Amino acid sequence: MSYMLSRSKLSLVARQLSASPFRQAIEKSRRGPLRSVQLSAGTINPKVVDAQYAVRGALVLRAMQHERALQENQKLPFDEIFFCNIGNPHQLNQKPVTYFRQVLSLMDYPEMSDHPAVTQIYPADAIARAKHFFANVPGGTGAYSESQGITLVRQHVAEFISRRDGVQADKDDVFLTDGASQGVAVSTNILIRNELDGIMIPIPQYPLYSATISLCGGRAVGYYLDEANNWSMDISELKSSLKNARSEGTNVRALAIINPGNPTGQCLTEANMREVVKFCEEENLVILADEVYQTNVYGDVPFTSFRKVVTEMHSDVELISYHSVSKGMIGECGRRGGYMELQNLDASVIEQVYKMFSIGLCSNISGQVMVDCMVKPPVEGEESYPLYKQEMDGLYASLLRRSQKLSAALSTMSNISCTPIAGAMYAFPQIHLPRKAVDAAKVAGMQPDTFYAVELLDATGICVVPGNGFRQQAGTFHFRTTFLPPENKMDMVVDKLRTFNESFMSKYA
Repeated sequence: MSYMLSRSKLSLVARQLSASPFRQAIEKSRRGPLRSVQLSAGTINPKVVDAQYAVRGALVLRAMQHERALQENQKLPFDEIFFCNIGNPHQLNQKPVTYFRQVLSLMDYPEMSDHPAVTQIYPADAIARAKHFFANVPGGTGAYSESQGITLVRQHVAEFISRRDGVQADKDDVFLTDGASQGVAVSTNILIRNELDGIMIPIPQYPLYSATISLCGGRAVGYYLDEANNWSMDISELKSSLKNARSEGTNVRALAIINPGNPTGQCLTEANMREVVKFCEEENLVILADEVYQTNVYGDVPFTSFRKVVTEMHSDVELISYHSVSKGMIGECGRRGGYMELQNLDASVIEQVYKMFSIGLCSNISGQVMVDCMVKPPVEGEESYPLYKQEMDGLYASLLRRSQKLSAALSTMSNISCTPIAGAMYAFPQIHLPRKAVDAAKVAGMQPDTFYAVELLDATGICVVPGNGFRQQAGTFHFRTTFLPPENKMDMVVDKLRTFNESFMSKYA
């Protein structure tokens, strides 16, 4: 069976991709409703309509359609879908860390901690940890906490930052969040005052940033990462981007940085980070440091936090840092646990941030408990430590092997170039497409890398995200893929990708 789709079928796919329920609603509203309604896609807040989030876009909806077809025993060229579009480890069968789930289960069922058989099921330190929580969290996981987050957890976060960076962190500068995304949203709301305010974001970028800026009515000011230099931050590019934005009337207020990088998988050197801090000092920009992949480091460059660099430089630059339980070896995306730390912000601004969190009452308590376990895990000498270390080391080693396997495979494909995967959970290879493929994509009404990704999905069941969803240099084409499929299936995924790519290039050569 050929892996390739006919031109007529590709045109149909393009129409299906463009005919999502949301787009259909917009078109219907433009034609005019049959009766008068208050809400339609044409009358809701246009900022919502403008916001885009490619990681869960039309291609993913198509993958879900394929998944349903397989469940209904329909015949497809593949037996399962590999959702390599998003860093969602547990969806791809990564096992949770035992200690974290033990503590959380005791928190959710307090009576269990006093059950006569509890010590036969749970280790003593997990039981003690849960009881310590009960003493500090009135109402347990079912009650609101203070808006900024549980004091005990914030104290543990501050201690974690202090150990990690050799600094003196303060619990009152820490806000517990529903994942890092909430912290980014709150920060963006604080920064964007009107349509002239802008935030610099890396290109390629994680769509959370452009979407959140759109929702707030501001301007996303892109700066290109240097692909030829392992996706590093080029200060001359930052200066050029800032100058152009200001010449267009944009009041640039902040610089967003993702380190380790998403989707690009790089880890910034400390020297590069110092250049960035100096740039922000000179241009009076707030630094937004997204550091959720700080334990996903596989190359020679270690992770260094902007908190550490700013402190060691004795800089007064305003810094907001984010971390999460969704990534690393923990991968508890569904818990929506995270934190943001504020440094060098005016006290009056921190008051307004507190008000923003008060409006939402508090972040979810299960997520806060998971954050506490992340920043204060079992230590040597405690009963749970041997298993905890075994699991964490095993997960890291597996991620490292999978990253190396994917990187090695991509490097053997003549039309694909990919920088070394130094961090995070992704590869972002550049695909060099022949003119015939680019022309076929145009006829099908797709961007060339979307065209490639659609054919890949329909031929193999592998769902990736086209590079245009992250933005990219004009004339270049990429896709982002995770390396999270189970290790026992990674060879199969790599072989499917290689076979498809050869077939694709042969057809469009």
